[in-house]
Amino acid sequence: MGTKYIRYNSGIDTAYGILEDQNISKLDDAPWDGGIATGDKVSVDNVKILAPVKPTKVICIGLNYHAHVKASYSAEEAPENPLLFLKPPSSIIADGEKIIHPPQSERVDYEAELGVVIGKQAKNVSEADANDYIFGYTCVNDVTARDLQKKDGQWSRAKGFDTFCPCGPYIITDVDYSDILIEGIVNGEVIQSGKTSLMIFKIPFLISYISSVMTLEPGDLISTGTPAKIAPMNKGDEIEVRIENVGSLKNIMS
Repeated sequence: MGTKYIRYNSGIDTAYGILEDQNISKLDDAPWDGGIATGDKVSVDNVKILAPVKPTKVICIGLNYHAHVKASYSAEEAPENPLLFLKPPSSIIADGEKIIHPPQSERVDYEAELGVVIGKQAKNVSEADANDYIFGYTCVNDVTARDLQKKDGQWSRAKGFDTFCPCGPYIITDVDYSDILIEGIVNGEVIQSGKTSLMIFKIPFLISYISSVMTLEPGDLISTGTPAKIAPMNKGDEIEVRIENVGSLKNIMS
């Protein structure tokens, strides 16, 4: 099992740390910037857990599972190239924080996704070398105002509201991501379920493709697409993104 990195606020400062059971060993910097343990430790019960990344950008992949393409768009053929879109960093919230239903939308959906955190600057990276640029993995909920997505044509508004990118609760390293289970769970009921092996565009290809377009910076987050059976959230619903060997992210729609 890999190392778990967490970001937290102690009431005195905000820091990164290594999570071991219920204790956090404080780091003097972000782990991808060479942060090392300071020797200070704190219990998770005595801090506020924050989203584990504060990226320059969140890059998301649309229509990256055949079942999702077929079920949601009635299309038999996959996109020829990855469909990229961005979420603003202001959309990020942590595990346990509330997803706010914006008044502009009548339907807000959850999308359970595997998040990939970049560990070093990446530009024009080859597919063969792409794994060298991964720091770790986390859970992401790509929240979407579905009606606005269809209305606008482009997705910036539908994907970009504040609170529309829950992620966390930590980043874990050294995961074999090739065939792990992603589940979207609503009030305890599994609705979404799909394995990463069913991705249309695999993670090394995505990193290579994205880095040919834009420079990826350490701490940037790639959300790699969602399996089939996306569905709307209602106020009061608890949405869990559970990913095998990665973790569990829970948020309530408010």
